[in-house]
Amino acid sequence: MSNKIRLRFAPSPTGPLHIGGLRTALYNYLISKNLGGDFIIRIEDTDSNRFNKNAEKHIIESLEWCGIFADESPTIGGPFGPYRQSERKDFYAKMIDDLIDKGDAYYAFDKTNELDELRKANEKRGKTFIYNWENRMNFKNSLTLSKDESKSYIDKGDYVIRYKTFDEKQGNEITVSDEIRGNIKINLKLLDDKIIFKKDGMPTYHLANVVDDHDMKISHVVRGEEWLPSLPLHYLLYKSFNWKPPKFAHLPLILKPSGKGKLSKRDGQKYGIPVYPISWREPGIEFKGFKEIGFESTALVNFISLIGWNPGDEKEVFSLDELINQFSIERIIKGGAKYDYDKALWFNQKHIKKISTDKITVKALNESDITKEINVKKIDDLISLAKDRVNFQMEILNECKKIIIYDKKEIRSNSKEIKLTENILGIIEDFIKKLEQIDNINPNKLKEIYFDMLKNNDVKIGQGMKSLRVLLTGKTSGPDLFTLTKILGKDKILIRLKKSMNIIND
Repeated sequence: MSNKIRLRFAPSPTGPLHIGGLRTALYNYLISKNLGGDFIIRIEDTDSNRFNKNAEKHIIESLEWCGIFADESPTIGGPFGPYRQSERKDFYAKMIDDLIDKGDAYYAFDKTNELDELRKANEKRGKTFIYNWENRMNFKNSLTLSKDESKSYIDKGDYVIRYKTFDEKQGNEITVSDEIRGNIKINLKLLDDKIIFKKDGMPTYHLANVVDDHDMKISHVVRGEEWLPSLPLHYLLYKSFNWKPPKFAHLPLILKPSGKGKLSKRDGQKYGIPVYPISWREPGIEFKGFKEIGFESTALVNFISLIGWNPGDEKEVFSLDELINQFSIERIIKGGAKYDYDKALWFNQKHIKKISTDKITVKALNESDITKEINVKKIDDLISLAKDRVNFQMEILNECKKIIIYDKKEIRSNSKEIKLTENILGIIEDFIKKLEQIDNINPNKLKEIYFDMLKNNDVKIGQGMKSLRVLLTGKTSGPDLFTLTKILGKDKILIRLKKSMNIIND
């Protein structure tokens, strides 16, 4: 095997890219880049019955939206192609013949319905049916039939090929290694003889992924926990071919928001949360993705990176480059991690704050009801204030309007609600006089002046601030009021406060 670090993401195009798959792709990408290696995308389309022509497009678009780009792939190409398993049949046929010749695999001619009946019969007795070393000689296969009988089935294509996981000539145990869980001892007698080649002429995942990972010189196989039970079989296949296996790491499950059970697409419907990076349509239903809801792709990447990985310190907000620099297999956790949508929203807020306001500013300049309230030079400051109060970028302009637009009706209704006293109104009038004497607005100085006035008149700060906010903005809540005064400017503050005093005195 080459010393070059090479990791792959090998999705099956049977459906959309779930965030569990996205996390697998991300971890492979981060590890490869952290170690100075290559990231490969390989499409494992051996399941012809479940193939979905739209799935591959969804997978690639989802990855690229998240900034995960391959060094080699079906579309890019590369020195180890083809990168679709359906185009690699000749590779698998050769290796199948090798296994048959070695006696490590055999043809099986049993009918599916016959085996199903056996399973049902065993279930009734409280037992599990396993096609393995104990009973393989009781079935219709190339081990029990003559060469001529076997050939007649083979010529008709009426067969599958099974891997001989155990025979009495070899030891009972195998030790497999996982980078997250350590060494695991497996009793080979408990394993079934898995099908590695199907009747449709395609290999199963077990054979195809081993052959492809070897041929493509994959150094690390990082995949979901659901493949951990298959690891012994894959080790055995590497042994049969006299190949050195790559390093394996099996990722913990992403759990439901309740913390119980694996997250599924049905949970998206149940909890009203996205489970796909971008939208996916099925007959009669559309699943909205993180992108369409309004998430920043950087926030989604940050969010899923921490579902199963601990950076080792208190830092939570990462860019993709920061993740690459810090990520390691060693800090991937063993246990399942809960999907917390509120946390996803929190990450989105953090990443929105990092966004340049240039494009938003251009749009805001066209909002005449905003620009007539403040100097256009203060738009950026307003947007920065709004960023702290929204979950999604698309909400920023509306939030700007909520913050800045002055409405007489709100003044009337909210001033009655908070019950402005004569004492408060007197303080506001004195505050207006003080403000008229000030040349430039200094939020901290203005705050100091107002708080001193409240203190000298035995008015609680909370009551005084709510009163000033209503008279200045019409709202009972909002961003830091004195930060807002700098955006509005002295002239606008005076106009609003005087107008509000007239409104409530009418």
